[in-house]
Parts: sequence; C-alpha cells; structure tokens
Amino acid sequence: MVQEIIMVPFIIFMLIVAPMWLILHYRSKRQVSQGLSEEEYFQLSELADTADKMAERIKTLEAILDVESPNWRDKT
Repeated sequence: MVQEIIMVPFIIFMLIVAPMWLILHYRSKRQVSQGLSEEEYFQLSELADTADKMAERIKTLEAILDVESPNWRDKT
C-alpha cells in the first residue's frame, strides 16, 4: 500500500514534470549559446556610445571646474 502511494506521484512526475523540465532546460541552454540577437547587439552598441559621450562630458565638466575652482575635488 505504501509503495503504491509513493509510486503514483513518481509516475506523474516522470510523465509530466520531468519532460517539461528537460525541454525548458535545453531550450534555455540553446538560447544562451546562440549569443546576442541583432536587437540586443544594437542596444549594446547604443549603450556603449552613450557611455563614451557621458565620459567625454564628465571630462569636459571636470576641466571647467578645475579652471573655475581648483580645489573643488578637496571639498568632498
């Protein structure tokens, strides 16, 4: 009787849950191995360009502050 109680959930798991789990697992592995999509690569390029522009702006602002207030870095 106890074996039947244990076997029923095990059979349900093996017939329903395990195959779905394997399918979803290998689907996600395949997506990861494919790398970036075109859209993701485009977004990454845009973010890199934006970061470069921001870095240039920060350098410019620091240069302006160095001229106008030489000790501004010591105030923090």
